[in-house]
Amino acid sequence: MDISKEEKDKYRSFLDDETTQWRHGFPPTYHSVNLLFQQGRTKEWEKGSLEEIVQNAIKSWEMELSHKTRLRDFKTINPLNFKLIVNGKEGLTGEETVKMGSYNALLRSSMPEEYKYYKAEEESFESSHKAFTSAFPRGFAWELLQVYSGPPVITFKFRHWGFFEGPFKAHAPTGQMLQFFGMGILKVDENLRAEEVEVYYEAGELFGGLLKGPLISSSTHATCPFSGHT
Repeated sequence: MDISKEEKDKYRSFLDDETTQWRHGFPPTYHSVNLLFQQGRTKEWEKGSLEEIVQNAIKSWEMELSHKTRLRDFKTINPLNFKLIVNGKEGLTGEETVKMGSYNALLRSSMPEEYKYYKAEEESFESSHKAFTSAFPRGFAWELLQVYSGPPVITFKFRHWGFFEGPFKAHAPTGQMLQFFGMGILKVDENLRAEEVEVYYEAGELFGGLLKGPLISSSTHATCPFSGHT
């Protein structure tokens, strides 16, 4: 699949090169989620500001994590030192994060089994992305809300949102906008590559909306399989 210049994202196209091994065989496109971001963002940072640099850096890191299969192809992290820490849990290395996948890595929970609304340990990279791209067909946008300290230790507040317009697991869509907020600490090297990403948020803000949709009957669910996209 060829990606035209018009489809390439001006902030993330530098992450593409001929040797990169893409999960789906080609670089992703961003038209739908960029449109969602433009329509729903609450902040507009000045071009070249620290806030814009941080926002684009984190979006680029998330893109690589979702679409690249080899850690050596990543340009936004320091592969030798990288660690992902979510809600105070034990940190994951770069290789562990890539293998597990972004959704599973970020949604791991230490709650008792009977209280888990999402069981990351039972999901593959493919099944987790299929579930969320089905639920948010227009994309799941990420926005930087505030930067509290600059590099090498960047502390920030963020917002994640999307419109629940497709089925999530056995739950029908509500069409509502779902969002959650969180805090992060990003430690970077001299080249602004991430060495440690620490994220804190309440997953219940997201799943409260996803599980609000009525259960789909088995016969209806069988005729409405999840659809994936990049």
